Amino acid sequence: MQTVFSIAVDAFAYGMVLFVISIGLSVTMGLMRVVNLAHGAFAMIGGYIASYVARDLGLGYSAAVIAAVVITIIVAIPIERFLYRRIYGAPELTQVLMTIGITFCVIGIANYVMGPTLKTIPLAGALQGSADLGFRTIPVHRLFVILCGLAVALALWFAIDRTSFGVKLRASVDDAAMAAALGVRTEIIYAVSFAVAVGLAAFGGVVGAELLPVEPYYALRYMVTFLVVVSVGGAGSIPGALIACLLLGAIDTTGRYLMPEFGEFFFYLAVIAIICVFPRGLAGRAK
Repeated sequence: MQTVFSIAVDAFAYGMVLFVISIGLSVTMGLMRVVNLAHGAFAMIGGYIASYVARDLGLGYSAAVIAAVVITIIVAIPIERFLYRRIYGAPELTQVLMTIGITFCVIGIANYVMGPTLKTIPLAGALQGSADLGFRTIPVHRLFVILCGLAVALALWFAIDRTSFGVKLRASVDDAAMAAALGVRTEIIYAVSFAVAVGLAAFGGVVGAELLPVEPYYALRYMVTFLVVVSVGGAGSIPGALIACLLLGAIDTTGRYLMPEFGEFFFYLAVIAIICVFPRGLAGRAK
């Protein structure tokens, strides 16, 4: 039972890390129609910034998280303005080539500035140790990650489905010309959506650094993982992304616990099986 509980906790935490990072990609792909393969690069930037702030400057974990999100968004604003805006509505191959190029540029710059070594992010004292649940103990950091994932899911659902911004975003996606004619500033809507997606990637890169270590080729190592999660969940679907992350996280974690020599075999086997049954993803919509 101890092993089962450990697998469940790690699987839940891992799934939530995937969700926090990947949901921004789901938003850009499903709502903004942009195949952003550089999404993991922004998570990597956030992790590098947090490591520098917490470890080198000694400003603490909370300051590191805030700095990572804010600075990553600031870095992303000119990238969105001068590069991404050129590929909105462009053929998917153009988007793929552009965003892969951005990924390699970010990796090169990050390694030149920060050094080609794995970066650690010291946890706050409150996130270290274990919490006693009465019948079992659970690492506090795992519990923190789970709560962060649930909070992000609830906040995004509310923002997209229950606010005027969400209405304008969905209107811009369905018919940008008509939305603009009705007074919706579509460029601002896309810029804000992109900033939110990038901020979530940075946030996930920091809080999930214990499970997805921040290293020189982070953006490439997890590029396929994030893309797969979005494909399985259905691009643009928050519930679909959450279910996909929890399901794939459980399968991957269980496989690594019980048969570690198989690596990611069970993860991708599950992906193949799900896509065969649900070609548009678990909650995908017809185009």
